Amino acid sequence: MEKEKFEKQENFDVMLRRFFREVQQSGILTEIKKRRFLTKDISRGKRRYIARRKAEVRRIKRGY
Repeated sequence: MEKEKFEKQENFDVMLRRFFREVQQSGILTEIKKRRFLTKDISRGKRRYIARRKAEVRRIKRGY
């Protein structure tokens, strides 16, 4: 967890923005999003194949 110290004269909005920027730069949120759902280890090729199929289905649904 990121710990940020703030100055007494610092505005709360500025402190909050600085905190979120530090968290984003450290990569914590992206790691949490990756681990949100348990996924089986599948090969890179199969993952790409699944992504292509999903994109194709979306394209067909939307009429492109």
